[in-house]
Amino acid sequence: MSGVSRRDFLGQSAVALGGVALGTRLANAALKLKSGADQVVLGRTGIKTSLIGMGTGSHGTGHTSNQIKLGHTKFVNLVRYAFDKGITYFDTADQYGSHIYLRDAFKGLPRDRLFIQSKTRATTAEMAKADVERLREELGVDYLDTLLMHCMTKGSWPTDFRPVMDVLSDAKAKGRVRAVGVSCHGMDPLRAAVNCDWVEVDLARINPIGGNKGRMDGTPQEVSTCLKAMHEKGKGILGMKILAEGTLKTAEQQLESLRFVLGLGCVDAMVIGFESPEQIDQIMQRVETVLNA
Repeated sequence: MSGVSRRDFLGQSAVALGGVALGTRLANAALKLKSGADQVVLGRTGIKTSLIGMGTGSHGTGHTSNQIKLGHTKFVNLVRYAFDKGITYFDTADQYGSHIYLRDAFKGLPRDRLFIQSKTRATTAEMAKADVERLREELGVDYLDTLLMHCMTKGSWPTDFRPVMDVLSDAKAKGRVRAVGVSCHGMDPLRAAVNCDWVEVDLARINPIGGNKGRMDGTPQEVSTCLKAMHEKGKGILGMKILAEGTLKTAEQQLESLRFVLGLGCVDAMVIGFESPEQIDQIMQRVETVLNA
């Protein structure tokens, strides 16, 4: 079993999963979610998305990502398959190399049913302005549902990236972006996101493993505490690395991770890097199993 052994998984997740069964029942009762295709709302943004989304940058960036390695035809077919299964959330980034592939996959699909998220690594206002225009052109859309500042690594990012934040706010005011936010790598930047009023949506790494093996920024408790605080402030919370970047492979591990994340009651939706129709079917079934337990 790659990455996380059964002993590691059970040991590391025992505390994190304590009380989650009750939390899951309460959260699901409130939300009345029955499947991964159910629509949810991201915090106070009013933006709707499917509970489960498809990521397009697994295990690498640019043309090294597993989704890009599928090739154009298989990639497009996979996106179409996901949409047919009720997945309307598609996650990409400037570094993934998937914008143009997604543009072709989206042709003919109803734009108002899609939730399209991209990210920028811009460090200056000029770079950010160029990215807003280029990303929309590459994706073939008039607007992005969310545009995130990608991979914040310092707690000082709300000050360091203020020129970029101002550009993204302006793009939102002009209707080119519906909501803005960040993805963080590290507990300091994640904590900074809690108290930054500019953040409307946060994309966070969350699973019951935590630490390096879970591909997370801290322990499950540390991360979930931040996410709950953000959620209480009305920020939309999107989960990633739910399966610890593919290291949680067994049905037992995946079900427990899904129970944990859904049981937190603060993760609005989650993105998973599907690479085949079979994986989509498998995870959608496991999500349904957890939601209807």
